[in-house]
Amino acid sequence: MEPFNSLTARVAPLDRANVDTDAIIPKQFLKSIRRTGFGPNLFDEWRYLDRGEPGQSCDHRPKNPEFVLNQPRFQDARILLARENFGCGSSREHAPWALLGYGFRVIIAPSFADIFFNNCFKNGILPVVLPAAAVERLFAAVAEQEGYTLSVDLPAQTVTTPDGEVHAFAVDPFRKHCLVNGLDDIGLTLEHQTAIEAFESQRRQSAPWVFLA
Repeated sequence: MEPFNSLTARVAPLDRANVDTDAIIPKQFLKSIRRTGFGPNLFDEWRYLDRGEPGQSCDHRPKNPEFVLNQPRFQDARILLARENFGCGSSREHAPWALLGYGFRVIIAPSFADIFFNNCFKNGILPVVLPAAAVERLFAAVAEQEGYTLSVDLPAQTVTTPDGEVHAFAVDPFRKHCLVNGLDDIGLTLEHQTAIEAFESQRRQSAPWVFLA
């Protein structure tokens, strides 16, 4: 997993509450468990005017010009600004895979669905919870200023606006450690590789029949 420390990037505003995981990545794309390749189908039913299917190229599909990610001013955004209860619905891990595949590393919202919130950390995305009033001010600023950017610093646990306003956010210390060091569940296990190998070696000697093919 790619480590996350800090990011200064353009913001895309998704002005909808209760965005569920089926909207983030529709159910027909759940057939694949590759973890990659879902970016083009992020918010598929909102981005495109036709129905997307797994394996279909999105290069020539008709796009919805009204959807935020299709607007030129929000191209290359890596920070998503959202409303409350983002990521509700099913527990599909494909949702953070699609967001990450598109390029988002940070999502800022007043609240998140619990399972989605946890899945973000496990897949290299930082979900930032800010008060609703602060999020409202950020939506207004993004609307007023084209190319609006934010600076997100995970070690300092701050979001800083272009005019210097600083918003502090809380994050669980263990989740912070994992994200800063790029440790997913496999990475955490491999931190104990020496101890695991020592146990296996001892086990082979004390109970060799367990390892018979």
